[in-house]
Amino acid sequence: MESPTLAFFLIFFANLLVLMRVFSLTPQKNDFLECLTDQFESSYSVIYTPNNASYASIFQPDNLRPASTSPYKPLLILTPFYESEIQAAIYCSKKLGIQIRVRSGGHDYEGLSYTCENPFVVVDMRNFRSISIDSEEKTAWVQVGATLGQLYYALAQKSRTLAFTAGVCPTVGVGGHFSGGGYGMMSRKHALAADHIIDAILINANGQVLDRKSMGEDLFWAIRGGGGTSFGIILAFKVDLVTVPETVTVFNISRTLEQNATQVVHKWQYIADKIDENLFIRIFMISVSSPTNYRNRTIAASFESLFLGRTHDLLPLMQEKFPQLGLVEKDCLEMSWIESVLFFAGLHNQPLDALLSRTPQASFTQNYFKGKSDYVRQPIPMHALRRIWGFLNEEAENMAELQFSPYGGVLNSFSESETPFPHRSGNIFMIHYVVRWDREGNAESERYINLIRRIYSYMAPYVTKSPRAAYVNYRDLDIGMNNQGNNNTSYEQASVWGFKYFKNNFDRLVRVKSQTDPLNIFRNEQSIPPLPESTSWQIIPRANVLTE
Repeated sequence: MESPTLAFFLIFFANLLVLMRVFSLTPQKNDFLECLTDQFESSYSVIYTPNNASYASIFQPDNLRPASTSPYKPLLILTPFYESEIQAAIYCSKKLGIQIRVRSGGHDYEGLSYTCENPFVVVDMRNFRSISIDSEEKTAWVQVGATLGQLYYALAQKSRTLAFTAGVCPTVGVGGHFSGGGYGMMSRKHALAADHIIDAILINANGQVLDRKSMGEDLFWAIRGGGGTSFGIILAFKVDLVTVPETVTVFNISRTLEQNATQVVHKWQYIADKIDENLFIRIFMISVSSPTNYRNRTIAASFESLFLGRTHDLLPLMQEKFPQLGLVEKDCLEMSWIESVLFFAGLHNQPLDALLSRTPQASFTQNYFKGKSDYVRQPIPMHALRRIWGFLNEEAENMAELQFSPYGGVLNSFSESETPFPHRSGNIFMIHYVVRWDREGNAESERYINLIRRIYSYMAPYVTKSPRAAYVNYRDLDIGMNNQGNNNTSYEQASVWGFKYFKNNFDRLVRVKSQTDPLNIFRNEQSIPPLPESTSWQIIPRANVLTE
């Protein structure tokens, strides 16, 4: 046992290290503030430091897990209103060697938009949230600080039949979502958000404001699925809108193991990517109390669907292609597309302006979570599904979840290299793994993170290989990280994770990065690295880049 004297000195030393770190950061914070104010005339209404009463509420992350383990909080948070303020932040970052993290909505799964292993500042884009819709041209300019909910709300004010294809969660920021791909309930019919980007405004590492014409097609290609924060600070996207029917149909049917959920999930794999592209059916699988014996646990598989049409057209289609689900007319709800947005966001029967909130619904997540992803090209056998149920039953209800999201449809018509997002033809569905918990502490975190890693490890034989593909918007540092200590990440090191997100598109992304940000000003634990100036592209080693 440690002596009281030794324990005292250990505690004293730990507190001393904390104080040294705090005081050592104070000059850096002051230097950055001084640099900013030298660059533009501004009140401190747009700059928050830890001394501000509002700092904690502005910093508040969606996921407390990354923030709880990060050695630093932002030296300051800049919430710009003008391009010149962002240009000043980039200039000061380069001058002082202090990293920038850019946040539009704060939903980054690993917190890379609001945490860092080194002293840093956050450029929070929440004030860049204007949305301008041209109903006749069916286009919109959307600033990156807008949320998906705000975009959907703005569209609903213009038309019942103008829509956009993107994600379900209304509090997700446009900037990260679009630049990483942007998969959603209409992706089988209308592809990804990134597939509809036709122009963009970006500030590069030199502080230049560029549009599609001035940035060039290589950089424009890179920010449509390659993650925007590797290449600059994106201000806005111009997108093509889509047309939807005045009336759509939704359903959400749950089946437990006692109701043959295993067999129904297994059958779904054979039709999910092949059924009519107007029909999207995804599955949520969680552990719940058994309806027949509350002391026992079972698995509930919820089949959630959007059909771009009426019930009378949906029912015969389901009877022909997926009778195992047993869909009947009373299971179906007809509504407008914007009402379906509320439905899938867990806001059914709430007023439309609920989409304007930037605060996540309590039902969407606990305070802490970890996510991972996979792609499936061959149906998972029944025995493997039963083993998954065992994993889900290890923890309390609703703490671990798997989502199966279908591909196919129009996604098959895009080549893997059309945008950096390569997950196109041949994928049946994507798996999204999530664990959630609501208590702080290393033991609690390790327990749940260990569970999701064990599920992920078990699934290796049943998912894509060479590489084991992943979706960049479900960011996962387990699959590889850059070297943050000396800003000298190698191509080989970044390839470990880069080929999983982007397959062979990673090479082109590295080339674009080397041309547009050779000093690696915009970087994080999974940003695209530039090549050293002395490196020839032709001699980049390719060994081991396709391993799991």
